[in-house]
Amino acid sequence: MIRRIIEINQETCNGCGLCAQACHEGAIGMVNGKAVLLRDDYCDGLGDCLPACPTGAITFVEREAAAYDEAAVLERQKKEADSHHSQGGCPGSKMRQLTPRANAPVPPSASSSDPGFAPTSQLSQWPVQIKLAPVNAPYFKDADLLIAADCTAFAYGNFHQDFMKGRITLIGCPKLDGVDYSEKLTQIIANNDIKSVTILRMEVPCCGGIQQAAVTAMKNSKKFLPWQVVTISIDGNVVNA
Repeated sequence: MIRRIIEINQETCNGCGLCAQACHEGAIGMVNGKAVLLRDDYCDGLGDCLPACPTGAITFVEREAAAYDEAAVLERQKKEADSHHSQGGCPGSKMRQLTPRANAPVPPSASSSDPGFAPTSQLSQWPVQIKLAPVNAPYFKDADLLIAADCTAFAYGNFHQDFMKGRITLIGCPKLDGVDYSEKLTQIIANNDIKSVTILRMEVPCCGGIQQAAVTAMKNSKKFLPWQVVTISIDGNVVNA
């Protein structure tokens, strides 16, 4: 049948993968670093992927194509969800790129403690847990990386504005998780164009694990990156920076 369907210009595609994330039907996938339409019958022709493409590589065309098969799409989504659960994973860990917003305007006489003040999240990607984070992701390109101990977000009041803003955030606690993050962090730093690394830890001795893992990862990646360690006290102050 002749119907409206997407077309992806391989020369214009920059391989960011945002369209594949936006396509909930699973019609788009990444092949050899480029986005491709994997199955005509998975494409509903509504174009949720178009706004996600930063280079305008995706357009609509009218051509001979298999009809959209909603039943097949639902079956694929069910199998994917079942696979996540059987592997101990969760559909909520699916990689997503977010767009942080600026805080709502605050009158000169107001302060962050006023009821009318509405701070907004500076989170720019999902997931944030080191254990769940992908090794490769479009948002890692030219990223300033924040590797933070879990507790820092609760101890430091202005965590989003002072540390997360403008950075890609990864959090974890080696002591509670019982894992060495250095191998995962090495892969992330070695396989992506990371610009800098900020390590945020608590002043307690056990929090040194997150710092050690990050420093080890940078050494193992054989990349020379600007980096810093910031320590937060239990009462929420910056001890050193």
